[in-house]
Amino acid sequence: MEGAEAGEQEWAAVAQDLLALGYEGCPGAASPGTSCPDFRALCARLAAELATLGALEREREEGTEALSAGDVGPGAEEEFLRQLAGLLWDLQCPDRELCGGDCAASLREPDARLRLLRFLCSEVQAARLLRLRSRLDPNPEPSCGEGAEAGSGMVQELILTLQALGLPRPTRGTPACQLLRDLHAKISELLPSLPPESLQPLLNHPLDAPRWEALASLSQSLRDQYGCRRCLLLKRLDLTTSAFHWSDRAEAQGEAMKAVLIPIREALTSESDISIAHVLAARADLSRLVPATSKTARRGTCCAINKVLMGSVPDRGGRPNELEAPMPSWQSRREDGGGRKAGRQCWGRKKKKK
Repeated sequence: MEGAEAGEQEWAAVAQDLLALGYEGCPGAASPGTSCPDFRALCARLAAELATLGALEREREEGTEALSAGDVGPGAEEEFLRQLAGLLWDLQCPDRELCGGDCAASLREPDARLRLLRFLCSEVQAARLLRLRSRLDPNPEPSCGEGAEAGSGMVQELILTLQALGLPRPTRGTPACQLLRDLHAKISELLPSLPPESLQPLLNHPLDAPRWEALASLSQSLRDQYGCRRCLLLKRLDLTTSAFHWSDRAEAQGEAMKAVLIPIREALTSESDISIAHVLAARADLSRLVPATSKTARRGTCCAINKVLMGSVPDRGGRPNELEAPMPSWQSRREDGGGRKAGRQCWGRKKKKK
């Protein structure tokens, strides 16, 4: 009975989240799952909003849906499950059961359907916050007290935090301690309404004074090491770009090349902006590693130059199997010398003197 009550409470919490997002008609735990058209329609509406907000990296043809609910029938359910697997892969869902091979068997359980709706709700909330962030004025007025510079990153992050929590902007001269108390009170009020383990930190071990010192020392060592690596990569970049100016065409296109390369190069620095605060704010799902050669990672690293094919180049040789073994060279006897000294050297043993 206690498990059933806990499940009903979790479904009620998901229904409240859907209502807060503007969605009604949340199917309960007794729904038949993916065979229910209402459940498929709800998931399709959430996926459509994610596609509208630009949260999906997969390119779709014009007029196609990110997730189709389909009509009644087994074919519609199979198509829905196929598209759902691709959607969860694009969103990098950390749930192993939902992203596994047998997604249909997993969604037969009410708990799996609950986790699916909870994940889609959290993705819609995050996409809305990112859209709100992009619409903000890039140069907001500082309202966090005296000394704040206009357009600073800290002020922008604080304004986004206040808007996400529904708090008004503080008046000029508000003490920082009072602002932090208001933020702490509002966050403490909203935390019980979140699903369990939704904000599980990546670093979940308590830190005392010695551990804080060790963490700070490790962070500084990593910053120095990555700074050295970034300096090396930037030096390679400078040498590579300078090689383009050696050609004859660079004399006519030199100024245009500098106009494109200099702004990009000035934005690249050897200093890393990762700090201990990023480690403390990281969630547990950040530990999911994506291979650099995967299709998802290549969407962010591929560029137009990867499609350029090199033409024919001259054969420079250098293959060991095509080289002939060198023949030793012999020198003739010197005409003015003669004898043993001018001829070949004798390698025999010397006789011992008696």
